Amino acid sequence: MLVMPGQGLLRAQGRDHQPLAEKETIMTINVFIYLSQIIGKPVVDRNGQPLGRLVDMSIRVSEEVYPRAAGLIIARGLIRKEYASVNMDDIQESGDVFRLRIGAQDLVYQTQRPRHDMTFCRDVLDQQVVDTNERKVVRVNDIHLLRVDHQMYLAHVDVGIRGLVRRLGWTGVVDAIMRLFFPQASYLSREDFISWKNTQVLTTARQKNVLRLDVSRKKLAQIPPTDLAEIMEDLDIFEKFSLFKSLDTTTQRKVFTDLATQEKSDLIDQMEDKEAALLLENIPADEATDLLLTLSRGKTMKLLRYMESKVSKRLRKLLGFAKDSAGGLMTTEYLYVKKDACVKDALQMIKDNVQYPGNIYHIYVVDEQHHLLGSASLRRFIHVDPETSILETCFPKNIFVRTDDGMEEIALILEKYKFTAIPVLDKDNVLQGVITSDDVMEELIALAWSKYKEKLR
Repeated sequence: MLVMPGQGLLRAQGRDHQPLAEKETIMTINVFIYLSQIIGKPVVDRNGQPLGRLVDMSIRVSEEVYPRAAGLIIARGLIRKEYASVNMDDIQESGDVFRLRIGAQDLVYQTQRPRHDMTFCRDVLDQQVVDTNERKVVRVNDIHLLRVDHQMYLAHVDVGIRGLVRRLGWTGVVDAIMRLFFPQASYLSREDFISWKNTQVLTTARQKNVLRLDVSRKKLAQIPPTDLAEIMEDLDIFEKFSLFKSLDTTTQRKVFTDLATQEKSDLIDQMEDKEAALLLENIPADEATDLLLTLSRGKTMKLLRYMESKVSKRLRKLLGFAKDSAGGLMTTEYLYVKKDACVKDALQMIKDNVQYPGNIYHIYVVDEQHHLLGSASLRRFIHVDPETSILETCFPKNIFVRTDDGMEEIALILEKYKFTAIPVLDKDNVLQGVITSDDVMEELIALAWSKYKEKLR
């Protein structure tokens, strides 16, 4: 006896040791089987007449955590193959032979393989999936199915070498060799399974789409954006785009900012212009500017036209600065208050902008013409009387850079004063933006690396 989906007692030996589900409903089960063990099995009708061999199984695409097989796909003939679909409810026996409840006359054969939204062999086997627990991309070598009566559920994917050996039919030979020379090898005792609920399929038949399961999306959203960005580095562009599209909007924006510039550009090329413009509108302005500088002028202008006028104007301004200048490095996202503001106003502004893409740990005080009057960090005023003027908590000296200052000068000032962010002013002392130490460090590393590569030539 065993508990099945919506259910949960059985475990598979390997890294997945969680129950198949929460709710317990007792059902009679036959066995765990591998897809590789049943592909190629003969299929006969109720009278024992051969109908063909099993070549694939369609999957019921639904919100189930462990999807159920919807039917068999069988084929007959050697040179000119014909295919037919069989509903799982029409199976009478399943073992070394699949015996159906229906007769041969009830099947309709066709020369083209039947179309289904998803099948085991086409859409899961040999595909890359994201292991949302281990946070890495793995390849599916076999599929672990749970057979309950004549129904089959996708329980785990096998991503280990043993699964590949099984598919090739070499299990007996390889096991014998391993027992002889490496009797303690984990290969002989450990199946490398991942529960289906902890996976996310990246591609469906190499198309630019993705199987979107709510459970998988929720799991992906729990992976830190930096880890997701690293996962995407190992994928080709179609897989990158599939994974990216499966994320929710907020996670997409966070992951996008953590990607390398070239990978960002590759993703933008896969998107519709309106979609790409919306994404760029909602990431830090300096990140958007750096990316736009790598695109063709025509592409850049097209994306800017799709953006809101306020955002477009801001980005056009940033694009006018040299990339390695303060103007080119700065972001226009920062928090500021007027000169008559109190500490409580600054604290409220920070609370209201927790999701703000810019730096929220520094507040800048400006006059009516947006001239910089002072800078204050959260650390300087968080414990001060809320009614205190914010100007009284500012640093005693205004430290800033000009829009045309170079990289080295900016880095020296940040290092000298140990600031994590520094304001950028124009020649009239009007606050234009803010540069963070992370932005400078990123550029310095890129510059140092390029110089190092030149020396190697």
